[in-house]
Amino acid sequence: MLARVAGLFSRRGFNIESLAVGPTENPEVSRMTIVVAVEELPLEQVTKQLNKLVNVIKIVELEPVSSVQRELLLVKVRADATVRSQVLETVQLFRAKVVDVSPEALTIEATGTGEKLGALLRMLEPYGVREIVQSGMVAVGRGPRSITASAPR
Repeated sequence: MLARVAGLFSRRGFNIESLAVGPTENPEVSRMTIVVAVEELPLEQVTKQLNKLVNVIKIVELEPVSSVQRELLLVKVRADATVRSQVLETVQLFRAKVVDVSPEALTIEATGTGEKLGALLRMLEPYGVREIVQSGMVAVGRGPRSITASAPR
């Protein structure tokens, strides 16, 4: 299903900026969060084509003001004894957490918007970023309503 959805965007010439897929509260349903930068009319055409796919239950366009959006970042930073305290200070400033420690490096986990994660990376760059892994965006609408409420159980 993932290949079919990605192919649909590709055939239309859209660049997928972020794509995340995972389980939902219903074990029979997976949820895809796809981020694309497009004009409204071509997006409407893709939405219509996605709705024609047999396994697509629902498509919802989430705007930043009406949803909570987050990404996950794991970053390995050089942090020997001379700079470790400064790196830890930066980690605290961004409400991130250290998930692995070695004598020469720290692995940091952070969640937030792309802007927040980008700012954290810029702050950590001077110390020596050794490795970065970043997830795609996941999002959920604000308030009590669920977009999967009408999904089959």
